[in-house]
Amino acid sequence: MATALRIKDHWAEQRLFLRRIIVSALIVTGLSGVVVARLAQLQISEYDYFSAQSQGNRIRVQPLPPTRGLIFDRHGEVLAENLPSYQLELTPEQTPDIDASLAGLAAHGLIEAEDIPEYRELIDSHRRFDAIAIRRRLSDKEIARFAVQRPRFPGIEIRARLARNYRYGDAMSHVIGYVGGISAAEKRELNPTDYAGTSQIGKVAVERSFEEELHGQVGTADVLVNAHGRVMQVMDSEGSQPGRDLRLTLDTSSQLAAAAALKGRRGAVVAIDPQSGEVLVLVSAPAFDANAISSGMTSREYRQLQQDPDRPLFNRALRGAYPPGSTIKPIVAMAGMHHDIVDPDQRHYCGGFYRLPGNTHRYRDWKPEGHGPVDMHDAIAESCDVYFYKLANELGIERMSAFLGEFGLGSLTGINVRGEKAGLLPTPEWKRSAFRRRADQVWFPGETVIAGIGQGYMLATPLQLAHATATLAARGRRFKPNLLHTVVDPVSGEARRMTPVALPPVSLENDEQWDRAISAMNAVLQGERGTARMVGSDAPFTMAGKSGTAQVFSVGQEEEYESEEIAERMRDHALFVAFAPLEQPRIAVAVIIENGESGSRVAAPVAREVIETYLRDQL
Repeated sequence: MATALRIKDHWAEQRLFLRRIIVSALIVTGLSGVVVARLAQLQISEYDYFSAQSQGNRIRVQPLPPTRGLIFDRHGEVLAENLPSYQLELTPEQTPDIDASLAGLAAHGLIEAEDIPEYRELIDSHRRFDAIAIRRRLSDKEIARFAVQRPRFPGIEIRARLARNYRYGDAMSHVIGYVGGISAAEKRELNPTDYAGTSQIGKVAVERSFEEELHGQVGTADVLVNAHGRVMQVMDSEGSQPGRDLRLTLDTSSQLAAAAALKGRRGAVVAIDPQSGEVLVLVSAPAFDANAISSGMTSREYRQLQQDPDRPLFNRALRGAYPPGSTIKPIVAMAGMHHDIVDPDQRHYCGGFYRLPGNTHRYRDWKPEGHGPVDMHDAIAESCDVYFYKLANELGIERMSAFLGEFGLGSLTGINVRGEKAGLLPTPEWKRSAFRRRADQVWFPGETVIAGIGQGYMLATPLQLAHATATLAARGRRFKPNLLHTVVDPVSGEARRMTPVALPPVSLENDEQWDRAISAMNAVLQGERGTARMVGSDAPFTMAGKSGTAQVFSVGQEEEYESEEIAERMRDHALFVAFAPLEQPRIAVAVIIENGESGSRVAAPVAREVIETYLRDQL
């Protein structure tokens, strides 16, 4: 059978080939058009945007943290300054494994392993490109140790920074405060722009209260970086503005004298200028090392401070609330004269105890045998409890508390540092609101009696006692306690002086009432029978003062206070208030020593030391 022969169709093959070429050309042309359109978009339409993005890959904006303002005392002596130091900084975006890096630093003794969770929280609260200080004030040995291991820790560098230094350590810690790392909670509240590049913030006292003045303004720098993020060149910069310098009202010599006098004790000293309200001394003991905290304590070290039974972190001068004891007797006496309750020249017999009419309970005097016949002058000078038991009962708690309130007791003084605690002036109305049980809401006459000698529910802080004493010394003129003397701009040199802020004065119808109270307080220190005559008799200046004792627990009716049989922390507190010179008062002081027992024997010498130091420098 014959096979059919197929003849090749060249024309058909040519047509097919031509169609394929046309299709391919169309595809290539279409793709080329897409590429050209994209290039036009990138190079023409969106040039500015992508140019900026490209520049950002090699030019980085770096914050320039400001230099923190300095703190001086009233005479220009430096209290807080900035000194060069080396610190360990971690940049999250440059650190591939943060957890491993932190563990490695702990293994080499550069950080504490137990602090790693805190560091982790701190790192997570910052932006990834921020450099975060995880260790400050490195020693030479620590710097050398890290330098050897540097290649193992990408994104971690040692940088020279200015560190806060407090010249007088614990003597000023409660009034100046300290700076510390910015916590996650603080980070959320702060403006990130204002604190860019800043790793520390004021935590307490002056450092915290005047943070806005001390911090300054952040600057910026445009820097050229390489592919590894290292700075190659500074292109442009706008310098930071340093924080303002603060001149405080503190007198360093008097502050150091007070701190030395309280060494080894628990207590506080506050001194105020009666003519302006300027705070001259503010000491709380025991204190803490502000330099150690600002440089970064370990969790263990800080926990030890918190758990210390002496509470060194607690500011007793501002927040310690104590029964004022007999220190308020001169003011109670003035309340009696003001309301015509008592004749200051009339003598009353003190037999060592007082009883309310129709009651057998004895309210005992500190002197068991009594003081005999005493008038108001003698009652203040000898601190006769019986006299003031009777006066308080006749005066009534409402009038007595109201009059004490005019001297600033029972309320915030308004001092320009944070953390002040209000005291307490009890009244029947207060008691009804303070207690839930109806039986506890009843105000008893006996509570009025003991309030007359500053016991019971009555509470006052050392600052409030100093403020009240300054008001008495100034014969009713009152000023808001102030710690800030002058704010100075370090660039322009412009100084802004703080003016005293006057408060409503204490007005009395008869100025003789001031004379009687002050004369009796002078007799406390420089009279023949004054309770603190051993302290003030040989003073080179005239003084006025009043001792006080505040009970920690109540002694039973048939019990006696035996110091040797009572635990040290359960013994009475010792208080003393004073001012000098008598003719033109320039300093008013309040002292409290916890469990010191005797205001005249223990607290009064501290007050004299502070007054003598201040006046010696002034005269």
